[in-house]
Amino acid sequence: MTDLTSLTLAEARKGLADKTFTSLELTDAHLSAIEKARVLNAFVMETPDQARAMAREADAKIGKGDAGPLAGIPLGIKDLFATKGVRTTACSKILGNFVPTYESTVTSQLWRDGAVMLGKLNNDEFAMGSANETSCFGPVGNPWRREGSNTTLVPGGSSGGSASAVAALLCMGATATDTGGSIRQPAAFTATVGIKPTYGRCSRWGIVAFASSLDQAGPIARSVRDSAMLLRSMAGHDPKDTTSVDIAVPDYEAAIGKSVKGMKIGIPKEYRLDGMPAEIEKLWTEGAAWLKAAGAELVEVSLPHTKYALPAYYIVAPAEASSNLARYDGVRYGLREQGKNIIELYENTRAEGFGAEVRRRVMIGTYVLSAGYYDAYYLRAQKVRTLIKKDFEDCFAKGVDAILTPATPSAAFGIGEKGGADPVEMYLNDIFTVTVNMAGLPGIAVPAGKDAQGLPLGLQLIGRPFEEETLFSLGEVIEQAAGRFTPARWW
Repeated sequence: MTDLTSLTLAEARKGLADKTFTSLELTDAHLSAIEKARVLNAFVMETPDQARAMAREADAKIGKGDAGPLAGIPLGIKDLFATKGVRTTACSKILGNFVPTYESTVTSQLWRDGAVMLGKLNNDEFAMGSANETSCFGPVGNPWRREGSNTTLVPGGSSGGSASAVAALLCMGATATDTGGSIRQPAAFTATVGIKPTYGRCSRWGIVAFASSLDQAGPIARSVRDSAMLLRSMAGHDPKDTTSVDIAVPDYEAAIGKSVKGMKIGIPKEYRLDGMPAEIEKLWTEGAAWLKAAGAELVEVSLPHTKYALPAYYIVAPAEASSNLARYDGVRYGLREQGKNIIELYENTRAEGFGAEVRRRVMIGTYVLSAGYYDAYYLRAQKVRTLIKKDFEDCFAKGVDAILTPATPSAAFGIGEKGGADPVEMYLNDIFTVTVNMAGLPGIAVPAGKDAQGLPLGLQLIGRPFEEETLFSLGEVIEQAAGRFTPARWW
């Protein structure tokens, strides 16, 4: 029998249905892989007893012919999703050993469909970061390495644990969240597939908030088909989330393999940045040629306000973060540092509980929302956001079905190599991804090639609102042309 951890989610589903192996065997294989890969620091909490109990339950349902669409499939859960009875910290000291008494909507839907929880995955503290280096549990290692080098690379952020665990075959798929690229950038850095659905497609209820108008949950998986299977279970209307959209969830998997003949693919000229590495440019050209060969039509499009997206994002996101993180005060739950009075208790708790990047963003956010600066910064950033959204609407109004761009400006870099002296250097990693969150659109990152050092590179497809199926069809074309890559095992 093949090593059970090397199967795709779709292959595992077939094996379970054919009774070639049981969910318990599949789960044990992944638990064993997790034990051997602790050097990657992808999991911040392993739940083997719970996983085996869920696997036995799935096996019983499969035996009775009563199995859900994800029955018996072992998954990892980003530590931003509240899991009932299992510690949820957002990888911040301020949440301490917080154990929720409720389950996030997204994870409850995965359990409803029979999935198995292997544990909680590492992420940047409160999802603030592009390298998974801000977690209070320490950085995550990327299973990929540069050829001939032993340097440990970052897996991208903030969903670095999710991407690393999927790439290292520690779980068959993982939940993730994307506020400015936190699903797509780690997917590109690890040769996995990540989709950020349209804002409102997945419920945000029970997910620790960073920037509420930008946050969106989605899956990271090994293939386009696997990510379609996971999104179908994760998506859906939720009355507990007022931003959740009440429209039917299509069968995303049915879009895999559909013809893309006649589809119009926009190539935005503004994404050709000065000093862009030649290999990124080459990859982009190759991706466009693959889509053209599959029958799609390429058109040049203009997104003129793209150049303002990053500065506007780094005003809007910290502003919302400063508001959302005001609840962590040491009074009701989580960490509490004593003080002479209530103000000192707040100050001591937040100084001790929040890491440097979170403190930086809370201070920026508080500043741009303060009297005298609100109009100059926050209000203007929101106006720019409207213009960015309109750029995309104008493209789609001209019949463009999707837009093709690079996913990241480079391949993965070493832990500690960027952002030490200048945080803006790290923020620049989000250059191709933040526009999608600002406009609330769906975006998928698909592995498309490797750089000169043998590291994976990804391409991004941006779609019309709630047309994730188009992205799955086009993503499948790129996946078929590029092939799938797995890292050489060193851990």
